Amino acid sequence: MDSTAYAQWFRSSTPYIQAHRGRTFVALLPGEALGHGNLVNIVHDLALVQVLGARLVLVHGARPQIDAALGSSVGERPRRITRSEDLATLQMVHGELRARLEARFSSGLPNTPLHGTDIAVASGNLVVAQPVGILDGVDHQFTGTVRRVHKERLNGLLDSGAIVLMSPLGYSPSGQTFNLASDELAAATAQAIGADKLIVFDEARQLPGPAGAPASTLDPASLAQALERAALPAPTSQRASALLQAVRAGVPRGHLVSYIEDGALLTELYTASGHGTQISEDDPTPIRQAQQDDIAGIVALIRPLERAGVLVRRSRDRLEAEIEHFYVAEVDGIVIGCCALFLYRDMDAETVSAELACIAVHPSYRDGLGRALLARAEREAARGGATALFVLTTQTQDWFADRGFAPASREALPAPRQALYNDQRGSLVMTKKL
Repeated sequence: MDSTAYAQWFRSSTPYIQAHRGRTFVALLPGEALGHGNLVNIVHDLALVQVLGARLVLVHGARPQIDAALGSSVGERPRRITRSEDLATLQMVHGELRARLEARFSSGLPNTPLHGTDIAVASGNLVVAQPVGILDGVDHQFTGTVRRVHKERLNGLLDSGAIVLMSPLGYSPSGQTFNLASDELAAATAQAIGADKLIVFDEARQLPGPAGAPASTLDPASLAQALERAALPAPTSQRASALLQAVRAGVPRGHLVSYIEDGALLTELYTASGHGTQISEDDPTPIRQAQQDDIAGIVALIRPLERAGVLVRRSRDRLEAEIEHFYVAEVDGIVIGCCALFLYRDMDAETVSAELACIAVHPSYRDGLGRALLARAEREAARGGATALFVLTTQTQDWFADRGFAPASREALPAPRQALYNDQRGSLVMTKKL
């Protein structure tokens, strides 16, 4: 990456760094990831997330390691039947994995940009567990579920600046040890401490949507449909179910990212395009009336298009004066799309027409979000009494034609807009009836 490209990338990531500073993330690192060659990069990236200001809880899994240690005596799926004679082996496996992770975070992260950074890692008896009991006539013995997370203790460790590392073990009030499912523990922890995100690492790059195609964003209803229809591997299905549970219980965002692809976590958290699948109850790209605080984001979005001649240059003063006409779309507080709508009233003819102007979308969201912005503009124009919507374009006429706009003469414009027409640009006028 040359210096210019690096500078542009770093500038574009800055709003995300600011948005995530002070936020609390719970990340699930399954046992498969702990045995993968990309683990060292994941550890470096998790450390970077913490250095950049996020509060991080890391829950690790151990399914393949326990399978290897216990052989064929693992019991029913998806829940393991944990016998009393298995507990010592489980504790040994979890202790070894936890020690390996602590060592990786405590080694000064050699050969990385974080070399010499002091990353504190803290653990403790943070979970009260209870037995699963008898399911479908099968006694699961020392397999447990989360009864309570000691959120005050956990938040205290986070406040100290440490990454909190949690193994999937819990203890009853009488001191009995229970084996927990790591995905359930991660979801329960995220809910208990009011985490802003639950991040789940998985072999899959993205989850499928209801139609089966990989999806970058899903709402819980769509994810539930996908889980019913798609034949996902059992571990992926269980982790997706944990994301679904957490988001439905109030965690604002869930993310599935690949543990195989280097940099997937950073790309998902610090770029507009993302890398995995985000799950949210809310519209992932809400469109709203713009405010003065959005001007910097609008400027960053439209300046490249102005330099390319796609849009007419607008000064910051003009944007401030026209901000009430703008609508913006945002992801994680970052403006990724905008448009402006101007109404023209012909008092003599008693008609209203509307102009769609300055429509711009981040390249990673271009088509879908462009349609959403257009739909919002059409609704607002109709609400204002307009019977037609027009645009002036020099390079995007095909896009508008595909969405019902037809070429028109300059005389079709309202008189005030005709007076402002720029002959040097020679923009094509296109209109659409509402």
